[in-house]
Amino acid sequence: MQVWPGTSYPLGATYDGAGTNFAVFSESADRIELCLLDEDGSESSVELRETDAFVRHAYLPGVQPGQRYGFRVHGPYNPGLGQRHNSAKLLLDPYAKAMSGHIDWDESVYGYHFGAPERRNDLDSAPHTMHSVVINPYFDWGTDRPPRTDYHRTVLYEAHVKGLTKLHPGIPEEIRGTYAGVAHPAVIEHLAKLGVTAIELMPVHQFVRDHRLRDLGLANYWGYNTIGFFAPHSSYSSTGDRGQQVQEFKSMVKALHAAGIEVILDVVYNHTAEGNHLGPTLSLRGLDNVSYYRLARDQRFYEDTTGTGNSLLMRSPHVLQLIMDSLRYWVTEMHVDGFRFDLAATLARQFHEVDRLSSFFDLVQQDPVVSQAKLIAEPWDLGEGGYQVGNFPPLWTEWNGMYRDTVRDLWRGENATLAEFGSRLTGSSDLYQDDGRRPIASINFVTCHDGFTLRDLVSYNEKHNEANGENNRDGESFNRSWNCGVEGPSDDPAVEELRARQQRNFLATLMLSQGVPMLAHGDEFGRTQHGNNNAYCQDNPLTWVHWPAADGAGARLLEFTQGMVWLRRDHPVFRRRRFFHGRPVPGRPAGEGGVGGEYEDLTDIAWFTPAGEEMTKRNWGASYAKSLTVFLNGYAISEPDRRGGRIVDDSFLLMFNAHFEPLEFTVPAGHGQEWVVVVDTTQPRLPAPGAGARLKAGDALLLADRSLMVLQRPA
Repeated sequence: MQVWPGTSYPLGATYDGAGTNFAVFSESADRIELCLLDEDGSESSVELRETDAFVRHAYLPGVQPGQRYGFRVHGPYNPGLGQRHNSAKLLLDPYAKAMSGHIDWDESVYGYHFGAPERRNDLDSAPHTMHSVVINPYFDWGTDRPPRTDYHRTVLYEAHVKGLTKLHPGIPEEIRGTYAGVAHPAVIEHLAKLGVTAIELMPVHQFVRDHRLRDLGLANYWGYNTIGFFAPHSSYSSTGDRGQQVQEFKSMVKALHAAGIEVILDVVYNHTAEGNHLGPTLSLRGLDNVSYYRLARDQRFYEDTTGTGNSLLMRSPHVLQLIMDSLRYWVTEMHVDGFRFDLAATLARQFHEVDRLSSFFDLVQQDPVVSQAKLIAEPWDLGEGGYQVGNFPPLWTEWNGMYRDTVRDLWRGENATLAEFGSRLTGSSDLYQDDGRRPIASINFVTCHDGFTLRDLVSYNEKHNEANGENNRDGESFNRSWNCGVEGPSDDPAVEELRARQQRNFLATLMLSQGVPMLAHGDEFGRTQHGNNNAYCQDNPLTWVHWPAADGAGARLLEFTQGMVWLRRDHPVFRRRRFFHGRPVPGRPAGEGGVGGEYEDLTDIAWFTPAGEEMTKRNWGASYAKSLTVFLNGYAISEPDRRGGRIVDDSFLLMFNAHFEPLEFTVPAGHGQEWVVVVDTTQPRLPAPGAGARLKAGDALLLADRSLMVLQRPA
């Protein structure tokens, strides 16, 4: 076999049409062997003798895409000093663009013997672990262009590749549960009709099925157990795992972009699948444990702010390089449009505390590629001081957990003051305005993959996670849910009607709120997990999306959801780029747009009691109050359009009655004479355009308990 010196950059395996360059970092290794695997499992080994700045490298002419490989690293094994080299373990390339096979959890993939963790294990792991794969980087992107949808126009849709497509009747069976399934016209048509602009895919980086879950007959369904930051998860490929997964993923992105839908990845850079000190030796642990992981004072053990056994060492330049190289790769080579960072507070832990000025944020801020992608933080982790909602740098948006909690509390009739709800409805300026961010910094959601589905949120008071094998101990116990009087399924028509109305209340509130709305897949038609609020290990029909019949309750909820999404998309007053300021817009000619001088000085937003009187400080603080009216002035939008022109929209009255009894509301005087009802959550469908009830200022109307109504006044 010919071996040329090659280059130290880029890291990983890089095919150039004639051969492949291999480069891998380890500061602590004595020597590293590159092992090429044949189809029969035999190995051909090459020592990487060339070294530049602790990167070992070589170029092998003739090595083609599809070639499986791994590394054997020779060096000190002293767990007390954090050193865990063991050449008996065939290691995955941290920069591998594809990975093949599965880990069967034989004892050989561990660095110690079962029952004797102090004894080094020299069993060969190669037949029992995954393998890195050389890929063909070339792909015909054609005229693919990123949609670059502005944040204020964005509607996010969180989805699982397998769960979204596994049971879809319109997708050929052989591609269900795969990237090709997501790219199928049936799925894209659903997303387009729904009105979403971006699909946020749960983890698609190569991940590992945990040993413990395998023994329980369960799976790591969600995928928050990454082992390859550059490789698309191979099990989601319908065409093979020798690089075909890369081509299939790219084809999916290309198809979604053609429909104007962005692709955002849920990424897990806070830890890896190697777990704690009793975890397997798969990649980083055997390459350079000290450089990659946060070790405890006793270096046999790992610091863990993620609840998964380990945390990456965010002050290490090599960890930072790994993450930044990965992010750039997914944008430049895979054409994704943004990232949602799991447990993002961990990424800011250079030492112990969460630091918004950490090196990671500095690198992202100045990077010309990554800084232009959509960057969404899950702004918490499990470590001390890890809840950081509102504290990320200005470039970032955040999953707004306070929005979720407040909206849930309001509609279940508990603990939410109107002042808190008003702040969340208008973009959470208390969290984001002081550091120069705008309403779009708030990613608003009521449900996500973690917790109850929307249907279950209104059907269960308690979690029901018995199927997870932990005696219902796992998962959040305080869900801010309400079962509407009956736990679980009910054949009581009144209970079912209330549950349907509550789902419409949540969906309508989400779409009427300033910020960026996010739907969880299947919530648009009432998907259930039968009360399981931690279904991370359930890869079965419990978590797969059951698509609704054309004439059932699910179809009616879908129609309502579509109507709310499109109402938002059609009216810029619901998706302002700047916070409300409570003042009229200056410089407006009297009577412009046919409104008339009497409305000249209306503020951009106004708040009223159900009686139509302006809210007082006492009204805002009343803990018992669950109802109010909000006036949104479409004639007082302060921000200009893309060409500097004025934005003028219709005006709206939002009437919320989260009280447990019907209440009489009065249309406020002085804010418009003629109004038409465009949303009424007591009804399963939105009124046809112009067909809603017509009202005048001073008119009284009765809002049912736990319902909302939207009135529209043309500009």
